[in-house]
Formats: sequence, C-alpha cells, structure tokens
Amino acid sequence: MSGPDERQWPTLGRPRLADDLRALGVRPGVCLVVHCGLRRVGPLERGPATLAGALRDVLGPAGTLLVPTQTDGNSTTSRAHLAAVAGMDRAQRDRYEAALPGWDRRTTPSQRMGALAEYVRRTPGAVRSDHPQTSFAALGPRARQLTDGHDLTCHLGERSPVGNLYAADGQILLLGAGYEACSVLHLAEYRLPVPPPERDYHCFRLVDGRRVRLDFRALDLDDTDFPQVGAALDDTSFVQRGRVGRAEARLLPARAAVDFAVGWFAANRLAVRH
Repeated sequence: MSGPDERQWPTLGRPRLADDLRALGVRPGVCLVVHCGLRRVGPLERGPATLAGALRDVLGPAGTLLVPTQTDGNSTTSRAHLAAVAGMDRAQRDRYEAALPGWDRRTTPSQRMGALAEYVRRTPGAVRSDHPQTSFAALGPRARQLTDGHDLTCHLGERSPVGNLYAADGQILLLGAGYEACSVLHLAEYRLPVPPPERDYHCFRLVDGRRVRLDFRALDLDDTDFPQVGAALDDTSFVQRGRVGRAEARLLPARAAVDFAVGWFAANRLAVRH
C-alpha cells in the first residue's frame, strides 16, 4: 500500500500554528527573524497568510517580524550567476549580463527566500532594507529600526538588519529550514579576530528608471560550515526545538547564537587557516 497522501492531511489554521509557536518559545514583543520552508509546515488554510498571521498573533502589537528578501539574480559575482554562465563564451556572457535586471527596492521579488518572505514583503506596511543583494523586509513597530542603515559594503554585518536584530536582542526561528539558511550566523564572521578576506562585488540597481552598475568591496562570506556550527549549537541549552505544524523548528536567541558562532569559527576556521 502507498503511504498517506499529503492532500488528505487536514489543513492547519492560524490558532493551531500560534499555539505551536508559543509552545516553542516565541515571545510577545520581540523582534523575530524567520527562515521558512513553508511546504514543510503542511497544508495551510490560506497559505503563507495563515503562518504570517499566526506569527503576528504571537508577537503581538509590540513585536516585529523580519524576513530575508535577498536577491542574487542582479549580480555578476554571485554564485548563482557564475553557475548560470559556466560554459558560455564571451559573447554569450555579455548578452546574459546585458539582460540582468536592475534591483528595485519596492518591486523586485526576493529569490529563493520562500513564500512566507514574499508574502511579508508584499504586505501593506512592510519596510524593506535598501541593499540590492541582501535585503530584509519587516512588519511591526520596529520595522524601520531593523531595516534602516543597510550599508552597501556590509551585506550581513553590523550595519545590516542582522546587526540590528542582534542589538534588539531578537530571536531566530528556523522553520522547516536548516542552519544553512541562518543568515544571522554571518554576523559572527564580521566579529572574528581575523575576518574573512574582502572581494569585489558587482550588481545592478534601478536609479530613476535606469539600470546602474554598482561596484564595491565587502567580506567574502562563507556558509559552507553552517551545518557544522549548527550541530554544535544544537548541543547548547539555549536552542529550543519542537514542531510548528508538521515542520521541525528551532528557536534561538540571536545574541547567544552569534556569540557562540564567533567562538566556534575562531576555534575551527582560524585553526585550519593557521
């Protein structure tokens, strides 16, 4: 016999998800960044609107919801672009680059960030940080506090929503997503005694309707060992694990997670380099 058909699972409503989030430890009034694989949560009554509503119910009127709305399709130096042009000759690469869109803060969709992130980005009242590659969107009374001041040369460091989340003593929710998606851990790279080397970045944004190329230098961030630092984080006392809907979930305090990652990277990455 075949296994149970997912289409026969009962749809999950907003109150059930809110109960699960509270049981996991999401607190009213906090700033919460969510990395989410929505399909793993299960069939929802109204799709991402159901989960977004449950999150806002639990956070309450004083809480702020933050999601990644990142884009790499407008860059010639991203991994996605380099993979796309691999094997092309010079003329093909030039044509491909000429067709890359310019990033627009208001209209450019996030890429591979999931349905919840796109729903939040498009929700009336959402505020998006002004970075053409690593933007975040937020809803709530501290949305501008989290998203303002996102420096072009600081993808995910102190002058980004990640740094602002740390300063706000926020929480991280990994919902149906692993540590490889945990962008807050990149903040630890900026805080290492020997940070990663810088490299050149090139991307495009729209300025007064025209596509403009931006060239800048920033840290060469590396998430290849995030699953390993995540396994170490799972052994700490401050990571709370449970389920929200049908998805495995982890809830972490941002400050404790970043501080732990600084020590882990220093002991592992730097030891390998030297």
